[in-house]
Amino acid sequence: MKKQALLIPYNKNIALDNRIVMAPMTRSRATNEENKPTENLHVPYYKQRASAGLIITEGSQVSKQAVGYVNTPGIYSQEQVEAWSKVTKAVHANGGKIFIQLWHVGRMSHPDFHDGDLPLAPSAINPNAKSYTPNGFKDTVTPRAMSIDEIKQTVSDFKNAAKNAIVAGFDGVEIHSSNGYLFHQFFNGTSNHRTDEYGGSMENRTRFFFEVLDAIKEVVPQQKIGARFNPSLDGLFGITMDEETIPTFEYIIKRLNDYDLAYIHLSEPFTDVSNIPYAVQQIAAHFRPLYTGTLMINSNFDRESGNKIIEDGNADLVAFGKLFISNPDLVERFKNNYELAEWNEDTFYTPGKEGYLDYPTYKESNITV
Repeated sequence: MKKQALLIPYNKNIALDNRIVMAPMTRSRATNEENKPTENLHVPYYKQRASAGLIITEGSQVSKQAVGYVNTPGIYSQEQVEAWSKVTKAVHANGGKIFIQLWHVGRMSHPDFHDGDLPLAPSAINPNAKSYTPNGFKDTVTPRAMSIDEIKQTVSDFKNAAKNAIVAGFDGVEIHSSNGYLFHQFFNGTSNHRTDEYGGSMENRTRFFFEVLDAIKEVVPQQKIGARFNPSLDGLFGITMDEETIPTFEYIIKRLNDYDLAYIHLSEPFTDVSNIPYAVQQIAAHFRPLYTGTLMINSNFDRESGNKIIEDGNADLVAFGKLFISNPDLVERFKNNYELAEWNEDTFYTPGKEGYLDYPTYKESNITV
């Protein structure tokens, strides 16, 4: 019987037992003043899913300024580093590999997180979206355009966070340059109206990202760095595509061939973009010929479509999100073609164990007493 493509080991810069990746997912369980992962929730949650070829953690802010969602962990303080080290030790003890996703939400934040101060962004343009604050979802506000000094400080924040990640025992880091957050805001012409060296041309709009990448590789080997992008995002997280959106991402991806990264992590469109003439509907197929390194793809894949996209040569790794929430043993379920458990969206972002630690494995759910 032919082995599933998803179950074939992968070994290019990082050795993985299989090609099934647990996607980064905000779960809002860091319910403490230190914004740190907890031993009773985060440690068992990630440990349960250690059979994934690679785990990418939930987005973790690189500074206090970077936060924009309630109860999300950071990776900028000593307390956070010590707490994350317990997570990495548990995952490694179970044979897993784990990267941390480094996160700055930019304008997708709210003054409630910043003692009333405005969030930072490339330009003072309201995304007209929602921020998940301690008092529930609130409308975003018009942010404050970052000064050059603030951009440089943020580069330093990412570098420090990456250094902390290695101290905490992570196998690598993923730069969250996707989904309408800070880097994506710089990339996009509809959110970046700067007239200095960080705005205007594609080279300028991507400068901040490459400065961060170059800073991180001073403290983390390139082979342990990944980056996530969502080229055809439109109408969500405050992002509106324009004619330069896809060419900008093509420029980024081609330029990343000059690096030796662990992977690039791309998302298929989150919404129907068939009516947008300059959008790309098949992201993996479009960008695969442009990139010579490891390509990971994400968004609504299942066992069949995940195997097929690897077999077709359009991706090397496939990241699964919601399926990993409700199926901690997703690898085993795919291997044996077991039935998959349904997730409960009502508990995606709620505190506590419900909807977080209480999804049984297939074997546990079929034990007869």
